[in-house]
Amino acid sequence: MTKGKKIGCLLSIFVLLGLAVGFYFRFYFVFGDGVKAGELNQFMIKGYVFKTYEGRLIQSGFKGAANAGMTDQALGSYIFEFSVTNPAVADSLMRCSGKQVELHYKEYLGALPWRGMEKYVVDRIVAVSDPVR
Repeated sequence: MTKGKKIGCLLSIFVLLGLAVGFYFRFYFVFGDGVKAGELNQFMIKGYVFKTYEGRLIQSGFKGAANAGMTDQALGSYIFEFSVTNPAVADSLMRCSGKQVELHYKEYLGALPWRGMEKYVVDRIVAVSDPVR
């Protein structure tokens, strides 16, 4: 093997290793985790090739005057969209529509088609309660 081929081979190995590390950090490294609470608005299974569980949680709260465009605070809501990979968690969430839930999630830097459409992936249900109206 000539010196040029050795250098080319080593360079190729380093490039492939760099791409693998970048792929891992983009799609498998857990950037953050936490708990979100709110009313489970929607939960479904969807997708063309990969059928994934997708949900929407509505968190109500107050927006400040600068955000609301008013002099007083205004009632607003934040929509938290998430995916679920565990079928047992998904089955439980299917029966919780309209209820107040607390969900533990992991945040990734990117979404994978077989993991779901969102970068937030719920891995467990912390609490479920009926909404107070």
